[in-house]
Amino acid sequence: MLTLYYAPRTRSVRIRWLLEELDVPHELKRFEFSPPSKPFSQDTPSGKFPYIDDDGIGISESGAIIEYILERYGGGRLAPPIGDPARGEFLQWLHYSEATAYPPLGVVIWHTMYKKNADDVPEIIADARQRAEIALEVIEKALDGKDYLLGKDFSAADIMMGFTIAVASFLGVLDERFPNIAAYYDRLTQRPAFQRAIAD
Repeated sequence: MLTLYYAPRTRSVRIRWLLEELDVPHELKRFEFSPPSKPFSQDTPSGKFPYIDDDGIGISESGAIIEYILERYGGGRLAPPIGDPARGEFLQWLHYSEATAYPPLGVVIWHTMYKKNADDVPEIIADARQRAEIALEVIEKALDGKDYLLGKDFSAADIMMGFTIAVASFLGVLDERFPNIAAYYDRLTQRPAFQRAIAD
């Protein structure tokens, strides 16, 4: 059986949400996230969240985990099939969420919540916030006239992006300048699978 090492308010929410959307049987090993003194310091086999063990197959990158689960358990759900013209856009957003939109948010979190030295590095914080806003502008434009990133259909790319948007909201980067994202985020958080994923 697939086992998810899970801590609330971490990227592991993405994986739990996907498993709920797909109704995949799994075991949940719940932990509390410990503010890291150094990278890879969490109490999981990889030292980070999320981590899955699927009958001896261990994976710890959230984007890779999502692709793996879709391939093994998705049955064609929540992703355009290989060869579909929408597949490229799906992969673009799946990875944009973590590779482009999240990194500047991670800088802000690192200095404000973990290092607690944000007041000592105001230029770094200001630059990271500006980069995060620019990344959100791309998403805001892409969502114009759409319910989800691919249009009317919800996909796993929205799960990946949903966590990034949640972090942007928490940090105050998501504000009234991004009405399309705000409406999109509201749609995401109202999904029953998302509500189940954050229930405890």
